[in-house]
Amino acid sequence: MNLQESLTMATKTLAANRLRSTLTMLGIIIGNASVITMVGLGEGAQRYINAQLETLGPNVLFVVPGSRETRQLGSLNIPRTLVLEDAVAIKQQVPSVTGVAAESSDRQLVTLGNRNANVNVVGTVPDFLTVRSFEVAKGRFISDLDISRNAQVVVLGDTLKNRLFDDEPALGRSLRVGGVNFNVIGVLEKKGSNLGLDYDDAVLVPITTQANRLARGERSPYGIDVSFITVSARDRDSMATAEFQITNLLRLRHNIRDDDDFYISSQDTLLTIANTITGALTLMLAAIAGISLLVGGIGIMNIMLVSVRERTQEIGLRKAIGASQGDILGQFLIEAIILSVAGGVIGTALGVSGIVLIGVLTPFDAGISVSAIAMAVSISGGIGLFFGVFPARQAAQLDPIVALRTA
Repeated sequence: MNLQESLTMATKTLAANRLRSTLTMLGIIIGNASVITMVGLGEGAQRYINAQLETLGPNVLFVVPGSRETRQLGSLNIPRTLVLEDAVAIKQQVPSVTGVAAESSDRQLVTLGNRNANVNVVGTVPDFLTVRSFEVAKGRFISDLDISRNAQVVVLGDTLKNRLFDDEPALGRSLRVGGVNFNVIGVLEKKGSNLGLDYDDAVLVPITTQANRLARGERSPYGIDVSFITVSARDRDSMATAEFQITNLLRLRHNIRDDDDFYISSQDTLLTIANTITGALTLMLAAIAGISLLVGGIGIMNIMLVSVRERTQEIGLRKAIGASQGDILGQFLIEAIILSVAGGVIGTALGVSGIVLIGVLTPFDAGISVSAIAMAVSISGGIGLFFGVFPARQAAQLDPIVALRTA
């Protein structure tokens, strides 16, 4: 028998047992669909995180209070070791930076008439716009004069503006933040949340106003304490230099001889960490999903063994009239490969559909990985070949006389 005859006979045999063939392919279908969907989901999560980090601003460094070890241990009592004067010193004394924005935030009740919202109130400085790449949609942003005068002015995020004012103009209106009257001077362009902070649903005020009129609890004896300082380097090549200069300056200012009481991270650092985590999760999920392919292969071998037993008479007759061991071996191998490849193709279609569905229902831009599809289909075909060899060899090695007598 040539290859075409073997392929035709194998196809007819599988078609004669449609239900059994479909159930046999089910493990391969689920395995392929799962692998492709998980890899696509992992790539989508990676793209989403990368996009979130890009919205933080170009060439950005983050100076945060507390040592790296303290934050890695997840301590709830992070020491307040950074103050506004540190940000001012960085801006004045570090030549490799173009902008410095200190931020201090807490949650306060914002009230307008009978409407209220418990939102994040961010105390910041004029450089916030350029360092964090925000735009003002209407009005103006906080100025140096507002900082020096402790002005009771606010800039609203787009989402909060719509919640409080609907379609009415907000500029010039008065509202209460933490029981204190403020004037609305601007509204930010909508940007979306990043790293858990949603500035679209926040109130921005001068950092001095927040410290002197809104802050509760203990105050740092060294000045206005800040949650973190965002620094914009001149360009990407200057980021390492800026980090080195800022570290030396803050160690001098804080009289540090041993471990730093702050640490500096960059977009690249955060991106590397995020990619490592998402890559490991994607690999783990794909490996778990790949178990279905192994189970599917075992199912194919099981059904092929049953098929050999059922078709003992057919095998004996074919060998009696001249079919070689290669003919029998080839037919059963082709049947196993057809089952696995067909399951791989159907599973691929389901996996791609799942990726499209994820893109519609979630914020992840799930990607269709051609390499994952090729790998999944190749593995499924290889599984059919691997798990089909034993039943095929068993069928090929049957003695025709014994096969006919057994049948």
